Amino acid sequence: MCRLSAVAVLTVVLAGTACSTGPDASDRPSGNGAAPPCPTPSFAVVVSVNQWGDIVSELGGACANVKTVLASSSVDPHDYEPSPADAADFTRAKLVVVNGAGYDSWASKLAASTAAGARLVSAAAVTQTPDGANPHLWYLPTAVTAVADAVTRELNTMDPPVADYFNQRRAAFTAASAPYLNLIGKIRAEAAGKSYAATETIFDYQAKALNLVNKTPAGYQRASANESDPAPGDIDAFLTALAGRQIDVLIYNPQTEGSIPDEIRSAAERSGVPVVKITETVPPGQTSFEDWQYAQLVELAKALHVPA
Repeated sequence: MCRLSAVAVLTVVLAGTACSTGPDASDRPSGNGAAPPCPTPSFAVVVSVNQWGDIVSELGGACANVKTVLASSSVDPHDYEPSPADAADFTRAKLVVVNGAGYDSWASKLAASTAAGARLVSAAAVTQTPDGANPHLWYLPTAVTAVADAVTRELNTMDPPVADYFNQRRAAFTAASAPYLNLIGKIRAEAAGKSYAATETIFDYQAKALNLVNKTPAGYQRASANESDPAPGDIDAFLTALAGRQIDVLIYNPQTEGSIPDEIRSAAERSGVPVVKITETVPPGQTSFEDWQYAQLVELAKALHVPA
């Protein structure tokens, strides 16, 4: 499989969106709604994390009994130790969907050892993202599209008589994702070149798709990517940039606790730099992946003074 070109594919996906109106009520995602009944018996699907679990549920509809192993943000996917119940779920699964790229290695190992007969979709494999690269692929719009296509292909292969059903679910997901993609296009057109810094690297793919300039101090960013503490000098560089208003917006993950991210957020607030909360996983209260993404982008648009 050839490597996806994020710029090329995103240009196609967002074609015609730059002239769309701002994120008013009519633009908000409405979700896929209730899936129609499955014309054949349903089957078991296991997804490692909820960022992909919601998407797979939408694509599988009533034909897929989706079990998301990590359905909340209370457990770090890097450190998760699967239980015997998880292993049993993998054994029953006809399809397994993982993120890959070292984000959920336990899931890939469990799929290989207990679900050898199941179909497997890895977001990292689909996008040819190696271990050690930024694993937060659900924030890359082209990856979301590519993974959705890959899941639909596997579903069609598993149950060919129901291909029309799965293709309709894929079309419904495309329609539900349109406001999210349109808003990406609007921010990209009206805020390109504005700067951001982030307490974590989770949003970097999305920021690049938006043509935002990353002004996170390099040493701080390396430490964040390696899940280690930044050096005092890197923290000072971050605080100095915020105090000097050299950054247009701070991206902050409220799901991560720690004195350093909190110190940086407080410094941004004192300096009048807008703080936009971007979470790593789908938080409680969001009805779908696209609702979650859209709501965050609305707040980013406001912070970047993109008219709503």
